[in-house]
Amino acid sequence: MKFIRTFAAFAAGLGIAYSASAQEQATTATSTGSKRPIPTSDQMFRKTIWRQVDLREKQNKPMFSEGKEISRIIMEAVKRGELQAYKSDSLTSTYNPQEVSGRMSYADKSFELSAEEKAAGFSESDLGGGGAAADDGWGAPAKPAKTKAKMVAKRDAKGNVMKDKKGKTIMVAAAPAAAPIAAPKTVNEYRYKDLYEMELKEDMIFDKKRSRMYHDIKTITLLVPSTLPSNTSGIETPIATFKYSDLVKVFRNNPENAIWFNPQNDAQHKNLADAFELWLFNSYITKVSNAADSRLDDIYGGGQQGILAAQQTAADLVEYEYNLWSF
Repeated sequence: MKFIRTFAAFAAGLGIAYSASAQEQATTATSTGSKRPIPTSDQMFRKTIWRQVDLREKQNKPMFSEGKEISRIIMEAVKRGELQAYKSDSLTSTYNPQEVSGRMSYADKSFELSAEEKAAGFSESDLGGGGAAADDGWGAPAKPAKTKAKMVAKRDAKGNVMKDKKGKTIMVAAAPAAAPIAAPKTVNEYRYKDLYEMELKEDMIFDKKRSRMYHDIKTITLLVPSTLPSNTSGIETPIATFKYSDLVKVFRNNPENAIWFNPQNDAQHKNLADAFELWLFNSYITKVSNAADSRLDDIYGGGQQGILAAQQTAADLVEYEYNLWSF
């Protein structure tokens, strides 16, 4: 009898431990964005890598087909409330759909002065004919025109016209009219075709139980390219970051639109989730986890050196995996 009680207690304890372990693993997968997390105990080697994906490249165009751009699929899912957007790949804070829409918008600059016009001495007051003190065209401010104040009848608190002792209506100067409010600048959203830059964060993990290297994608970030004329900052601007596990659900739930276009066979288009699993895209490494959290171009001193370092880093990772099989 004592043995049965001891065994029952052991079985109950084992069940609780298993439940806690399963819950911990599920929570970890949800928080990191991984679709198929690999247990830490099975990881013999892991390196976090950031990759840049240019959707204009020939190998990446199937993800960017006309009307079915991956940027369109993602942003429309955000607007529908189907996909949660995050501020960074740390996944600690979120954006609402309105904030995301604002981050992929830009103000119309067509009514602003160019650098040449500013150098010539023009100012913002010259736009649209200027104000009362606008330049008269000869280098000196025009004198404001004198206007006669408009007189109106004075009224008491009840709105009745007030008169003096002689019965004449008391006249006073009318209050000046409020200055017209300048029309707001036109705000436009970037076209989905303009959003051709993505950043992908992944963990390269060698699973010692399966004896192979895995690309465990964590997050994908949409960027506003620095080369767009409407991007006046001149730098790549992140719009929002998304969990890869959430994106897979969106891609699976929209099979008609979320496709990797097969240019050889219209009957064999693939889902975007399958395209990422099969690694049917090209990318280049921009950052490898390091103590200073620096990008390769910052470490090696420039864009060209960063590209060469990216190629060398990719070759080193392949060589490392190959050497794991050497005895």
